[in-house]
Amino acid sequence: MNQQPNRKTRISPWYLWSSLILLFIFINYYTGENGGATDEISISKFDDYLNEGKIEKVAFNRNSARILFTKEAEKELEEANKQKAENQRGFFSNLQGPVRYKVEIANVELFEQTLRDAKNKGLLKEYKSEKESEWTGIFFNFLPFLLIILFYVWMYRRMMGGAGSGGPMFSMGRSRAQVFDEKNSTKVSFNDVAGLEGAKEEIQEIVEFLKNPEKYTSIGGKIPKGALLVGPPGTGKTLLAKAVAGEANVPFFSLSGSDFVEMFVGVGASRVRDLFKQAKEKSPSIIFIDEIDAIGRARGKSNVSGANDERENTLNQLLTEMDGFGTNTNIIVLAATNRAEILDKALMRAGRFDRQIYVDLPDVRERKQIFEVHLKKLKIAEGLDIEFLAKQTPGFSGADIANVCNEAALTAARKNKTQVEKQDFLDAVDRIVGGLEKKNKIITPDEKYAIAVHEAGHATVSWLLEHAAPLIKVTIVPRGMSLGAAWYLPEERQIVRTEVMLDEMCATMGGRAAEKVVFDKISTGALSDLEKVNKQAKAMVTIYGLSDKLGNITYYDSSGQSDYNFSKPYSEETAVKIDKEVSEIIETQYQRAIDLLSENKDKLLQLADLLCQKEVIFREDLETIFGARPFDKKDLIAEQVSSEIKQPETTIAEVVEEIKEEKDTEK
Repeated sequence: MNQQPNRKTRISPWYLWSSLILLFIFINYYTGENGGATDEISISKFDDYLNEGKIEKVAFNRNSARILFTKEAEKELEEANKQKAENQRGFFSNLQGPVRYKVEIANVELFEQTLRDAKNKGLLKEYKSEKESEWTGIFFNFLPFLLIILFYVWMYRRMMGGAGSGGPMFSMGRSRAQVFDEKNSTKVSFNDVAGLEGAKEEIQEIVEFLKNPEKYTSIGGKIPKGALLVGPPGTGKTLLAKAVAGEANVPFFSLSGSDFVEMFVGVGASRVRDLFKQAKEKSPSIIFIDEIDAIGRARGKSNVSGANDERENTLNQLLTEMDGFGTNTNIIVLAATNRAEILDKALMRAGRFDRQIYVDLPDVRERKQIFEVHLKKLKIAEGLDIEFLAKQTPGFSGADIANVCNEAALTAARKNKTQVEKQDFLDAVDRIVGGLEKKNKIITPDEKYAIAVHEAGHATVSWLLEHAAPLIKVTIVPRGMSLGAAWYLPEERQIVRTEVMLDEMCATMGGRAAEKVVFDKISTGALSDLEKVNKQAKAMVTIYGLSDKLGNITYYDSSGQSDYNFSKPYSEETAVKIDKEVSEIIETQYQRAIDLLSENKDKLLQLADLLCQKEVIFREDLETIFGARPFDKKDLIAEQVSSEIKQPETTIAEVVEEIKEEKDTEK
């Protein structure tokens, strides 16, 4: 096919030049010497003006004459009849020149003789006879309307997406897919996709089937009709599709789910038909629909009962096309979404999307591979430990890692460096996780000490609990929305036990507990902590079934497609039990944190004073104050990361001695 579905609309040169020429003639006519508004005067007044020497030029034809007064006379006439002149100028008053006057002629020979006599007497400067075409007047009278019509025609073509072989009205239902083939291909390959071994293996098998279908069909295998890429945002679903477009030697149609949605009824279904028609004509081929949840949402969820939903019509057409073409057409539909639970069940059944490929967050080994891909484009310092960067970024997706590398390069450039160093990457991680550092934020000494106590409470409780995440550093430098933060290196687990969740909740409540122990008062600084523990406690009770009082029951619907439209899947009595259990769990861990901090109050205060002194402390500083963690398990990764990022200006012993000397002096 020669048509280009995604062709950009351009302004036709014919429209452009003709519009400019007509606009030039229009302006010239209404602002030039021959243009302008006209005011008709009687022949008797004309004779009076002529005898008084107020007329400068006269141009006449058979029927009328155009009169140009002298400047002085024209000013007098405009002042005397200003309102009338303004009314006659009308819509084009901004374009018109001075008001011209005309007079009707009954006898041309007598009128010309009068002008000749006036010129001989010196009362008239110039007069001339001219031939006026009736068509010229008609043209200039209709010129404004012609320009308006041309403007509306041009706007109509722009709104219709440009005229095609079927005319502008028939181009609305055409597919807007971007086609990648041997003439137009991407430069992304599977080598650019780091990690994701399982997903890459299944995707490569699809590409291999299109390249060599006999390998599979010879033993009775059938081509899969579709593959759905599911996973959190930023994990590389679209990147995998780009790699397929770069590796497969077949036409690749790429578009988004929102490209089918239009305000006109029936356009989405028409675009689906046109898309599959093009794919069949170029088979074997691949169709990729990104963010398919825009049109694949479960049907029957419309708020308006009986409404003709355009999105549902588009989905119905997609279901028909996917199940309608035969297996010998060699067309595969790839789709990506991070909300698979809301997709229609008919779309997910076998025969449409036969494979669901889950693209998960990368582990530490895969993060190292992703860093290696993105670091190829940067000028990095020699000896940069990529494995350290991978350990420093748990829970980061591929897009997050790409952002870290870019932020590190920007940080290095901001400091006028020629290479990106390890500290630039650490600053980039802090910038992404915590926000922009605000060293110039105005904080009173009392607030600063309260923040130090709060963060020291988090650090102390997490240090004394076995299952809490290992601590990396604590800071009271404001970042983003927070006034301070404690940085941890959470263990990458597949399952979480009850004692782990309780210890994490206790460490989270350590900040407010420290305020209670030290000041016997609490503040609003624990808002984010309360929000976090509330979500954790509610999840324990209602989702994971970790409550002894409610038992092994969950109220979570992982499919997102509940067959019953109840607002709550439990009774009011159960809701009361849930609220009491959530509150009891939180209060228990809060009291547990208070008890731990009360037993170690002197070390808590020492740590808070150290935070006020240095603003940033590391794992080794806590070991000096508290000693080694009282558990057999060694946090080797956390120790390595903390030792790598630590940059102390003085030793901890010297700082502690300075604090003691200051207190002794005050006493």
